[in-house]
Amino acid sequence: MKNKENTHISLVGAGPGDVELISVKGLNRLKKAKVVLYDALVNEELLTYAPTARKIFVGKRKGFKTYEQEQINQLMIDCANEFGDVVRLKGGDSFVFGRGMEEIIFAKQHHITTEVIPGISSSISVPALANIPVTHRGMSNSFFVLSATLSDGSLNPELKKAADLDATVVILMGLSQVEKIADLFHGSGKSQTPVAVIYNGSLPEQKTIVGTIETISGLHEQAAIKGPGVIVIGEVVSFASADPYEFCTNSSETIHHS
Repeated sequence: MKNKENTHISLVGAGPGDVELISVKGLNRLKKAKVVLYDALVNEELLTYAPTARKIFVGKRKGFKTYEQEQINQLMIDCANEFGDVVRLKGGDSFVFGRGMEEIIFAKQHHITTEVIPGISSSISVPALANIPVTHRGMSNSFFVLSATLSDGSLNPELKKAADLDATVVILMGLSQVEKIADLFHGSGKSQTPVAVIYNGSLPEQKTIVGTIETISGLHEQAAIKGPGVIVIGEVVSFASADPYEFCTNSSETIHHS
């Protein structure tokens, strides 16, 4: 077992997927890590920057868990005590629906030195990569970021509040709830509000479909694309590429439906 003074856990946000979107500081921690515990949304190419580290997949996706959160917490502690430097690598930013604070609190309770290295959150970066600003002067003065569901799988009730706002609404982990989300916004008189669904944001296979609250559910079903996605609702979506099948500078595809 390592001396407590030599144990260290770095909570590193890996960004939305593109390996170049991790911070320099995060990359440096990977290079010296003895153990890397990584999530499902982490681009595994990043693991090549920790060539001698033990790599342990602890990812959770809908309907699939390699470990429960409590087991991940304990695994962090066990690895830090045995090997020293541990990197807990999480997609996006660890404090945006990433349960990062739970892990930091647990580590501190076990008297292990911790460090938080922020990541680029998909809630802002993925819309940006689809040419959608979450705020724009004269159009949107604020943005609201929500998870589509609660921990028990039910629809987030705060979506109803979001539907009544003029702010840009960014919804994460919501691809299975597109129809229900559209129904909520339709009920708030937003049937013609622009909507974008951005799949596999920042990756070479990024694809964006653009429609309205009235049409987006059918377009999403027709697209039948697997992978993580970000939903953006609001007038700022009008900035997304308007030409069918036009390829943007980041090689992502945007299909616009009027």
